[in-house]
Amino acid sequence: MTSFRIRTVAQGVLLATLPFAAALAYADAANKPVSPAEAAYQAGGSPLAGEDMHQNINPKAPPMTKAEFARARQIYFERCAGCHGVLRKGATGKPLTPDITLGKGTDYLKIFIAYGSPAGMPNWQTSGEMSEQDVDLMARYIQQEPPTPPEFSLADIEKSRKVYLPVDKRPTRKMNNYNLDNLFSVTLRDSGEVALIDGDSKQIINIVKTGYAVHISRLSKSGRYLYVIGRDARLNLIDLWLPKPDNVAEVKVGLEARSVETSKYKGFEDKIAVAGTYWPPQFVIMDGDTLQPRKIVSTRGMTVDNEYHPEPRVASIVASHYRPEFVINAKETGKIMMVDYSDLTNLKTTTIDSAKFLHDGGFDSSGRYFLVAANASNKIAVVDTKTDKLAALVDVGKIPHPGRGANFVHPKYGPVWSTSHLGSDEVTLIGTDPAKHPQYAWKAVATFKGQGGGSLFIKTHPKSSNLWVDTPLNPDAKVSQSVAVYDIRQLDKPPQVIDIAACAGLDDDGAKRVVQPEYNKAGDEVWFSVWSAKNKQSAIVVVNDKTRQCKAVIKDKRLITPTGKFNVFNTQHDVY
Repeated sequence: MTSFRIRTVAQGVLLATLPFAAALAYADAANKPVSPAEAAYQAGGSPLAGEDMHQNINPKAPPMTKAEFARARQIYFERCAGCHGVLRKGATGKPLTPDITLGKGTDYLKIFIAYGSPAGMPNWQTSGEMSEQDVDLMARYIQQEPPTPPEFSLADIEKSRKVYLPVDKRPTRKMNNYNLDNLFSVTLRDSGEVALIDGDSKQIINIVKTGYAVHISRLSKSGRYLYVIGRDARLNLIDLWLPKPDNVAEVKVGLEARSVETSKYKGFEDKIAVAGTYWPPQFVIMDGDTLQPRKIVSTRGMTVDNEYHPEPRVASIVASHYRPEFVINAKETGKIMMVDYSDLTNLKTTTIDSAKFLHDGGFDSSGRYFLVAANASNKIAVVDTKTDKLAALVDVGKIPHPGRGANFVHPKYGPVWSTSHLGSDEVTLIGTDPAKHPQYAWKAVATFKGQGGGSLFIKTHPKSSNLWVDTPLNPDAKVSQSVAVYDIRQLDKPPQVIDIAACAGLDDDGAKRVVQPEYNKAGDEVWFSVWSAKNKQSAIVVVNDKTRQCKAVIKDKRLITPTGKFNVFNTQHDVY
C-alpha cells in the first residue's frame, strides 16, 4: 500500500468529515509523499503469501473468521508487505500495528484504504484494485496482531539443498564453444527461469529452471559459476563450463530474498557465496561450489535512529576487491556491514551507519568506493572499502534507484558515478575522484532532466560515449516504452528518445515496458527487455550503441516477461 493522489472533490469532502485526530494523522502522513512509480515498484507480491504462519488474534480487534483472516493475509502479502513490512512495523510505508490501527477504528481505516492519501497509500477501492468487501476485510485485518512467518534455520537450509552434479563429476575445463564472456543471463520473471543467451549469435543456449522472479544474477570471480536468486529465496548454481550450461546445485536460503554475491578477494576466488534474505531478516554464508550453508547471521537490531527494528531486510550485497569482505546492506536499519569471510568460525563484522532504506548500488570506476542508494532518505551512501569507513552521504533526488549506477569521465568534473530516480525525472552525477578532483569528490556535481520518474536503471560503458536511462514504471506508456540516451560529452543537450517497444514489433497490446539497458562485452551493443504480461508477447531488443539504431530483435515464446539481463564479463568485472 503506497502511493496515488486523491483526485476528486468527493474524496476531499469525505476526508473533511473525519474526526479531528484522524485528520491530523492524515496531515502528518502527507509530509512524505511517495510517487506512483514507487508504489508500482514496492507493492509486488511476496512469496510469504502462501506460507503457514502463527496467528494471534487480538481480543480488542474486530472479529474475523478464520477464512476471512486467511484471505486478508493473502491480500496483505500480495499488495502491502513490500511497503509496510512483514510484521507491519513499517518500511517505505508507515507502521500498521494494532497500537496504531485500533485507535483509528474500522470506519477510518476503510476510508483511508479505499481512497488513499497524498502520502503514499494507493486508492485501492476507487482504482478498482480492491472491492468494497476486500477493503472492509483489510480494515479489520490490520487491527489484528500481525501473523508471524516461520524462521529458517541452518538445518532448514541444508534440508532444502540439492546437488545435481557433484564437484568431482564436473568438468575440469570449459566443455563448450560458447564465448562465455559475452553470455547473457536473462531473468524470465513470471516463469521462474533464466534464459542463457549467446551474445554473439543472439540464440538461446538454454532455459534454466530457477526460483520465482529472479532478482539478480552474479558471477563467481573466475566467471565459471553463475548464481541466480529468486524472490522465493531459491538460489541456483549454474556451471557455465558444462556442454550446455545448467544447474549443478540449488538451495532455499529463507522464505523471501533479493541478493547473492561470491568471494572475489585473492585466495578466496569461487570459494564462498553469501545470500541475503527479506525473511527471515538474515544472511547466509555458504560454500561457493556446493551451496552448503556454513553460517547464518541475523540483521535484527537498532536503526541509525537508535530504534529497534525486528525485520531489517538484506537489500544488496557486493564483494570488496580490497579485503576478504562482503558489503551487506540492511534496508530498514541503514546499517552497512563489512563482513570478513576469512574466518567463518570467528566472524568479524564492521558496521557502518549510513541512512535508512538502503537498496541497490555499485562501485565507482576505481573499484574502491561503493555507492548505495538509501532511497527513502533520498541519499547515496559512499563506503570506502579500503578503510571500511563511510566516505560521505550525498543528497540526491527523490527515491534514487541506480541499479549498479553508471561510471564515466565528465569533461569538467572528472570521474563521476550517476543515478536515476523512481520518484523524479532527475539524473544526478556524483564526483568520485578525491585524489585528482577533490573539490568535486562525493558531491552531487550536476543534475539534468530525464524523460520522467519511474526509472530503474542507468547504464554506460568505458568504450561508449552514451548514457542510457530507462523509465519502465512511468505511468505514461510513451515514456515507459522508450529510453532516453545522452551524449556524456555534451550533457547540456537534451537526450534522444528511442521508441524501443516499436523496434520490437510485437503484435499484441501488452504493456511493452522497456527495462534495464545492458551492454555486451565489447561495449558496442545495448540490450533492452521489452516486458509485457505473462500472457502477452515480450522481446529483447539489441541496439547499436554508436548509431543508436535497432540492430536485432530476439523473440521466442519461451521469453516470458524478460526483465533483468546480466552480461557475464561486465557483471564479473563490475563494468558499468
